[in-house]
Amino acid sequence: MSDWNQKVIEEFRANNGRVAAFARQPLLLLTHTGAKSGKQRTNPLAYFRDGDRYVVVASKGGAPANPDWYYNLIANPRAVIEVGNEKLEVVAEQAEPVERERIFAMINDLNPTFKEYEKKAGRIIPLMILSPALSDVEKSGNK
Repeated sequence: MSDWNQKVIEEFRANNGRVAAFARQPLLLLTHTGAKSGKQRTNPLAYFRDGDRYVVVASKGGAPANPDWYYNLIANPRAVIEVGNEKLEVVAEQAEPVERERIFAMINDLNPTFKEYEKKAGRIIPLMILSPALSDVEKSGNK
């Protein structure tokens, strides 16, 4: 992990999810499982809310390729996010085209930087939707 990411993660955890460099853009920490290595990885990511779901943008700062965490979530969709001082188990899925269009329009209203990233990248940037995982009790309907 880069030193920069590690510093952001440490500041996030020390300040209940607040990071000075991202005062205008909420961040979450995504802990996911490596597709090839099976190792746990944590990335600080900008996020947006869509109802009770969290949306992260696989922009990689406008790079032509998707970030590693994107491929890890495709291979292993169960992950953990930290938002503020709360930890939440989630299941990731890629937004389908119609839903992506709606959510990406909302994201661009809130932070037009992502539209610039997409233009720079020359690709349609995937959106990953992180939905709270249901517990075994909730799955069985015995609340």
